[in-house]
Amino acid sequence: MTIVKNIEEKKNSSPRKRGRPPAFDRETVLAAARDTFWQHGYDGSSIADLTAAMGITPQSLYAAFGSKAELYRETLDQYRRMPRPEPGNPFQDKIDTVTAFERFLTNSAKIFTAPEHPKGCMISTAVLNCAEENEPIAHHVASMRLQTLDIFTARIERGIAEGDIRPEANPRSLARFLGAIVQGMSVQARDGATTDELLALLSHALSELKTYQMRQEA
Repeated sequence: MTIVKNIEEKKNSSPRKRGRPPAFDRETVLAAARDTFWQHGYDGSSIADLTAAMGITPQSLYAAFGSKAELYRETLDQYRRMPRPEPGNPFQDKIDTVTAFERFLTNSAKIFTAPEHPKGCMISTAVLNCAEENEPIAHHVASMRLQTLDIFTARIERGIAEGDIRPEANPRSLARFLGAIVQGMSVQARDGATTDELLALLSHALSELKTYQMRQEA
């Protein structure tokens, strides 16, 4: 009789409903995760920290993004898509090399010190030290920094080809110098440097770049 009763109870009971993760705007929750990673770093941001900021459950995070590492990669991509104070791509515009870098560095100084999000650059000083199991993430961020270095190099090479940068300039060396300026600005912004202080710093970097600038004839 007990077996029959158990069978009847199973028949009469309503089927168990699977929980469906609540719908959310992907860009909105990515922005929340981005700022968490930006503020605390990859190793310093736990799943609990991320889900609290995103307003979703761990199950929803894994269902939507697969893993913490994949979520981080998406937030880095979103960071790159963030609007800049001065829109456009100065490295593609038809302007001279010094002006291109001046616009890029000025944008960087303003972004690194903006009050509406964490200070500094999410990429230029990210994951410099990490646990061994997170080395793939460190390599990914390093590759993003290398891409920026390649962009800097290509723009200086373009300047040489177009005649506004002296041919004796070393494009890779100058690119590394300017990359170091960006990383230094990021660290100083994290330490409390203001926009004006970073703009004063970058003026020194531009002065160095201008030593390789060709004088334009009137």
